[in-house]
Amino acid sequence: MDFSSAIGLVDTHTPQHIIFIRLILAALFGGMIGFEREMHREGAGLRTHILIAMAACLFTLLTIELFETFGGSPNSRADPIRAVEAVTAGVAFLGAGAIFRRPHDVKGITTGAGMWLAGAVGLATALGYYIVGFVTAIFAIIVLSVLQALKTRIDSRAAPDQDEEH
Repeated sequence: MDFSSAIGLVDTHTPQHIIFIRLILAALFGGMIGFEREMHREGAGLRTHILIAMAACLFTLLTIELFETFGGSPNSRADPIRAVEAVTAGVAFLGAGAIFRRPHDVKGITTGAGMWLAGAVGLATALGYYIVGFVTAIFAIIVLSVLQALKTRIDSRAAPDQDEEH
């Protein structure tokens, strides 16, 4: 009996070091998005986005392993897309929790969208699409920071007009 069998380690379809690399990259890419949110002092920041990306990555990796282990049998009705849908729904649920609605104002939509995107980045990374995950995180940072600066500029120009009307 070898050591890994003695401690109950399961053989995986994906090599263990690749699994760890994917989890680490998901954490880094999710952290990139979360860092931008943290800089703007949003409620869901660095830790939240890292955890979401890693959770999405882990659920996807487990789905791959389960499908490889049980999906090939003739009686199996395994559908890995259902796991992707479950991850998407779970992250969307978390994102919805970040949204607050008041009579004439809605807060947190961008943070919720960022959380959802962090889940997608984790999913892409789990499937081995490292460049897709990285480029998506970069685009998210551009959208969140550059467009925020543009919105702030537009709002500051519109603010004096609103003061004159009241």
